[in-house]
Amino acid sequence: MPVVATLGSQRLHLTGAVLPDGERRELWLADGLVRTEPVRDAVDLEGGYILPGLVDAHCHVGLEAHGPVSDEIAEQHALADRAAGALLLRSPGSPTDTRWMDDRADLPKLIRAGHHIARPKRYIRNYADEVEPEDLIAAVEAQVPGSDGWIKLVGDWIDRGVGDLAPLWPAEVVKPAIDRAHELGLRVTAHVFGEQAAAELVEAGIDGIEHGTGITGSTIALMAERQVALVPTMIQLENFETFAAQGEAKFPTYAAHMRALYASRLERFRDAYDAGVPIYAGTDAGGYQPHGRIGDEVIMLAELFGADYALGAACWQARSWLGRPDALSEGAEADLVVFDEDPRSDLRILARPRHVILRGSLVETAGGQSDRQ
Repeated sequence: MPVVATLGSQRLHLTGAVLPDGERRELWLADGLVRTEPVRDAVDLEGGYILPGLVDAHCHVGLEAHGPVSDEIAEQHALADRAAGALLLRSPGSPTDTRWMDDRADLPKLIRAGHHIARPKRYIRNYADEVEPEDLIAAVEAQVPGSDGWIKLVGDWIDRGVGDLAPLWPAEVVKPAIDRAHELGLRVTAHVFGEQAAAELVEAGIDGIEHGTGITGSTIALMAERQVALVPTMIQLENFETFAAQGEAKFPTYAAHMRALYASRLERFRDAYDAGVPIYAGTDAGGYQPHGRIGDEVIMLAELFGADYALGAACWQARSWLGRPDALSEGAEADLVVFDEDPRSDLRILARPRHVILRGSLVETAGGQSDRQ
């Protein structure tokens, strides 16, 4: 089990190139904080490239294919992300109460959106708070206690009567719900695959789009104008063929639509990037993806946007978007990941962190050492 009591008590000394600017600096860590002046009795750590802790901006801690899981399994999710250097996790929807993790100094920080909000029989069983459209505002309000500033809607899913993807919420219903969330100081994001729901949700004032394979020209332009965030979850989109095949016998229109969305996804994401839509890295771990794959997601984003942008989308840019301060300035909480080589030169290096430092203490290091006994 993690030795929680020792966290923050270490004194560490790092020397290396600090990304993104690449400036060579010395940092000392004491009492869980970054110090820029020498600290007595600090232990020197090897490693040449120092980054703020990575961010997985879309992962579901406490969720697997069948629904909610035990605290022990949820802990395993968080530890897998930690081992990959992902120390800030945005969890946009989970039926498992993970608030107990806030008292665990050895686990990554979570930014939660409460439960998914969906309509009955219009999403994956056991995942969501299921309500009818007339109750959507009340459902938003009900998720506030379990939220860290976000609400998650299911924007579209297969409609068996239509035989294809269709929006869950009428446009005249979803806008007042988003407005209510904003009144409460919350941002709203949504699971969206298809074109219609993406267009309606962006028009209604949503703050984020998850997956976003259906964003098109006018929707992309409005997202750029309003700086609506896109988290494309590239790893998860590789399952579209499986989704299509599973539904093809009963819903051939849906299957064809899913394949078309997959085929056009790269072009649409490049258009969003070119327009200035902010794009962030999220694996969609939980449900049908294992945790700890942020490096794989960055590699896939880099194929579209280049290594610098992709790494920032999982690090400094994502931290800024989520309102978390720079982890490398004087007095900042010391959540860092250290690599032997510059990951921008070969993003595969992200799979091999030399050190992972959480709240100023070494929790993972090359060779298998960690705070776990």
